[in-house]
Amino acid sequence: MAGDRPVNQPVPSGYGRAGRPDLAQVMQRVAHGDKEAFSTLYDALAPLVFGIVIKVVRDRAQSEEVAQEVMIDLWRQAGRYRADSGSVNTWAATIAHRRAVDRVRSAQASADRDRAQAAREHRTAFDEVAEQVETRLESEQVRRCLRGLTELQHQAVTLAYYQGLTYREVAEALRTPIPTIKTRMRDGLIRLRDCMGVTT
Repeated sequence: MAGDRPVNQPVPSGYGRAGRPDLAQVMQRVAHGDKEAFSTLYDALAPLVFGIVIKVVRDRAQSEEVAQEVMIDLWRQAGRYRADSGSVNTWAATIAHRRAVDRVRSAQASADRDRAQAAREHRTAFDEVAEQVETRLESEQVRRCLRGLTELQHQAVTLAYYQGLTYREVAEALRTPIPTIKTRMRDGLIRLRDCMGVTT
C-alpha cells in the first residue's frame, strides 16, 4: 500500500504520488509491449470501458465482447496515444463509445438484412405462384375452369389475360364500370386458382 511505503522510497515508474497509476506513463510502457503495464492499464480502465459500452449496447454478453475488443484496441493502438490530446481515460472512453455504436449498427444492419431476405423469399414464393397461374392459363385445364366462371368474369379474364387489355379497355369493351370489372376479375381469378388447385 502507498501508505506503508517509507517516505524517502521512490514511487515506482508509472505511478503517481498517491500510488495510483499514471496512465499516460503506463500507456507509454504498453506502447513498447510491456505486458505488465497492460495488466495495470486493464485493471484501471476495464470498469470504465464496460460501463460506457453497456449503456449503448444494453446486452450484457455483447457488451462484454465489445469491452474486450476495446481493451485489445488499447493494446494495439497504445503507440498512437498522445497526452496533449487528452487523458487516457478520455481516449479509452472515445474508443469504447465508437466500438459500442459500431456493434449496435452492425446488429441493426444484420437484422435489416434478415428482414429483407425474408421479404425477398416471400416475394419469390408469390412470383412463383403467379408464374404457375400464368403458365396454366395456356392449358386446357384453365379453359375448363374458365367455363365455371360467370359470363362477365369469363369475358373480363379472357380480355385481360388472353388479349392483354387494361382494366379500362376491358371496361370499355364490356361497357361496364371499371370497379365492377376489377371486382369480377378478382373473383374470377380466385375461382380459377381454386379450380386449378394453385396454393400460396
